[in-house]
Amino acid sequence: MKLAFSTLGVPGLPISEVVRLAAEHGYQGVELRAHPEEPVHPGLSMLERADVVEEFKRGGIEILTVAGYVRAASEGDDQPVLDELAALVDLARDLGARNVRVFPGGGDQDPATADAAAARRLAAAAPYAADMGVRILLETHDSHRAGAAVARVVGTVGHGSVGALWDIMHTWLAGEDPAASHAVLAPHLGYVQVKDIASAEDTEPLSLGAGVLPLRACLDTLDADSWVCWEYEKRWHPEAAELPGLLSAGREHLLRLGAPKQ
Repeated sequence: MKLAFSTLGVPGLPISEVVRLAAEHGYQGVELRAHPEEPVHPGLSMLERADVVEEFKRGGIEILTVAGYVRAASEGDDQPVLDELAALVDLARDLGARNVRVFPGGGDQDPATADAAAARRLAAAAPYAADMGVRILLETHDSHRAGAAVARVVGTVGHGSVGALWDIMHTWLAGEDPAASHAVLAPHLGYVQVKDIASAEDTEPLSLGAGVLPLRACLDTLDADSWVCWEYEKRWHPEAAELPGLLSAGREHLLRLGAPKQ
């Protein structure tokens, strides 16, 4: 199992510090939140992108994903969504990241309409992503919380450069068992986001193992070389404990859970 953490847990932290934290606490990769309020976003110049690459190279840490905010199923014209997605793919290529994260964002649309919009746009973007060596991952989130919902869309696209990102909180909130989530997502799975919370009503982030999410049941479904990323949502919960002080214990907890069973 290869471990990463999301910069959502350390909002605004300089890249040099992000890399230092990953290296010091034994994480092999980082998921970079790509937003204008963060150090990395599509507005960076080529020189700034090269500086980011050098920081990660110097620290021996992989950029797992550029986590963007494209909403593949959103209402409206296709072209603005495709333009935003292309900019994220370009950023990922320039940084050497293997993945781009997108959300469904179907809102209150009829599910079939939302599915069709997302599949159409992702299919249109897939050849360019393939040319750039980047994979677009649709996250289990918002209008498509369940693994079955994301699998419907990604399966319709049917292209190797479009896959799925399994956020276990959202599949759990959708009432889906981890084994069922994995069964439908496995043919498309890029990696898994883990986290922990107190309840469905209280989603403030907790240290791993301190909440109710089925972490072991999820990790039990994965291959030994799978990527697992801790998404600690400090950005949305400023009162939560600081992530850096939790990283080592979180890593050890995940390694214990993911160890081969005797």
